[in-house]
Amino acid sequence: MEKRQIQARLIEHGSNFRQFALSHGYGARTVTQAVQRWAGHDSLPQGRLTFCILRDLSKFIGEEVLPGILAESIECPPKDSANAQ
Repeated sequence: MEKRQIQARLIEHGSNFRQFALSHGYGARTVTQAVQRWAGHDSLPQGRLTFCILRDLSKFIGEEVLPGILAESIECPPKDSANAQ
């Protein structure tokens, strides 16, 4: 899924990247960078925080941002530590 497609799904849900980030405990810039870097890829990110952002984003919009991201299960760091970065 491309960045503009993700953005369109967020708008359909009455949100945007910044609102999604704040409501899920992520930094706004961190979310936009994760989407910018990984949108359109077929592989999954190695970084735990990026993986968690894209997985939460997929759950929020109801569609996989990356193929197989909802099938993988890893434990995400607590949300308060995500803001510390």
